[in-house]
This record gives sequence, C-alpha cells and structure tokens, in this order.
Amino acid sequence: MTVARQAARHDSPWLLLVFSLPRKGASLRVSVWRKLQRYGSLALGNSGYLLPNDAANREKFEWLATAIRSGHGEASVVEVQSIDNCATPELKRRFSEARAKDYRDLLNEAEGMQTSKASATQIARLRQRLQEISSIDFFGSPIRDQAERAMARLNAPKSPASDMARVSPKAYSRSVWVTRPRPGVDRVMSAWLIRKYIDRHARFAFAAEEEKPKNAVPFDMYDAGFGHRGEDCTFETLAKAFRISDRRVRVMGQIVHDADIFDEKFGRKEGFGIDEVMKGWARKGLTDAELLRRGMELAEGLYESLKE
Repeated sequence: MTVARQAARHDSPWLLLVFSLPRKGASLRVSVWRKLQRYGSLALGNSGYLLPNDAANREKFEWLATAIRSGHGEASVVEVQSIDNCATPELKRRFSEARAKDYRDLLNEAEGMQTSKASATQIARLRQRLQEISSIDFFGSPIRDQAERAMARLNAPKSPASDMARVSPKAYSRSVWVTRPRPGVDRVMSAWLIRKYIDRHARFAFAAEEEKPKNAVPFDMYDAGFGHRGEDCTFETLAKAFRISDRRVRVMGQIVHDADIFDEKFGRKEGFGIDEVMKGWARKGLTDAELLRRGMELAEGLYESLKE
C-alpha cells in the first residue's frame, strides 16, 4: 500500500491511518500504540486512527506508516472529507474529551503536590507533561486553562516577593521578552502592556521553559520572571510591579483576570470574547507571532473603548 502525499485540502479536514500488523512482533505493536497515544490520535472503531489534517500530523502519520511497512505490516494514510456516522462536531468533541481526561489527571497530580513538598524534578516533569498534552489539544479544551493556572500556583512563591515591588522600566529597555507558545488572553494583553508602558522597543519570543533565550525576560512562564503572583494574573502582576496607574489599565486588568482565572472576582465578561477569538485564530494555524500581533491589536481596541 502507498501513503497519500498530496497537499492537505480544505475539504479534507481529517487524516486516517489504516494499518495491519504482522502476527509476530509484539514490540512493533507496542511501539505503534504508544506513538498513536503520543500523537493524540482518535481510534475510529476498527477502521484506524484519526488526526486533524495538517502538515505536522501528516508527517507523523507518514513516518509511522513507513515504520509499520518496514516491520512487514501494511499501512496507508488517507485524507477523509467526512464520516457518515460521526459528524465533525462529534469528532471534535471526542478529541476534546480525551484531552480533558489528560488535563484532569494532571490537575489531580498538581493538587497532590500542593499539599506536599514537591521537588524541582517532580515539578519539571509535570510541566513537561502539560506541554505534551497542550501540543495535542487540537480543539482547545477549556480545562487547559485550569491546568495552566494549577501549574502557575505550584511554581509561584508562597509569599509574593518584594523583588517585584520596585522595578524600573529603564532596567528592561529594548529587552527580549519570552513567553510560552500559543499565547492566550493573559499573554497577549500582557505583551500589549509591556509594549505600551514598560518597553516600547520590546521584542517577543516564544519558547518552552527549558529553551528560554539567554538574557530574555520571562513573562507568564511557569518559573521566574513576571507571572501569576498570589491571586493576580500576569497582566495584574506587571501593572503593579511597574506601578501603572492608568484607570483604563486597571479595568483591563480586571477583564483579563476574570477571563484567565475564572473566579468571577470582578464580574467582567469582556475578556471571554477576546479569549474565544484568540482560540479561533489559533485553530486556523496562525503563527505565535501573528497570534500575538492580532491579540495586541485587540488589546489596543479594548483600551480605546474604555475612554470616558
């Protein structure tokens, strides 16, 4: 059998890996199953395994199909336009439910660490697990935000440190500011705040915790830098640390807080709309830089709308 290699089409939203394995070769069977789990694929009955159709997923399935054939099995990667007994919304729901389970397992582990002294190695392992789950969260499970906040609390100092109490924008002029990939409402609003009030020449980068650029200033990362402090989201932390007194910024902080932390502290709903727009753009495959640029434009629009 051969693997389909034509470019992904808009009318074929899914990729299906169909395969058969030789009777002998338990190690190949285990290896294939583990990789399908790691890819976040969805079992489609006895027909095969499904992933959203994009370049990254195509490469994964094609690589796995090659490995199966090398082990004397048969495999094909098929573009799928629709499935007659399972509509697209149902498929997306099943993908999201699978990730929700992963996030809940992580949340339970994080909560256990909060009640005991977790080592740096344990926290780093759990943080890596969160990144792995997020990378296969194709349709934006709402539980992802809860998991990210749980990790932020796990890494936050027990007492908001006074090292953030008095900081000067001059110390951060023309810096590279780094945050996690796939920015959401707190990070794009924080980037706007940085560029508008703290470092007008700020440049932004995206990296995993262990890959932060040297000398970059972290924000909304899981350790170090400017992030969640106590009950504050990153936007609020930055506004307080740099003593930004603008009334509109204070209101924006309330909006971001409620959308990011979900505790209804201020009763603000505007941020949820911005967050949904960000998720929609992310699903279209926009780059991190483009997501940040568009999000900062939304932030500027919100700021202008708050004029008296």
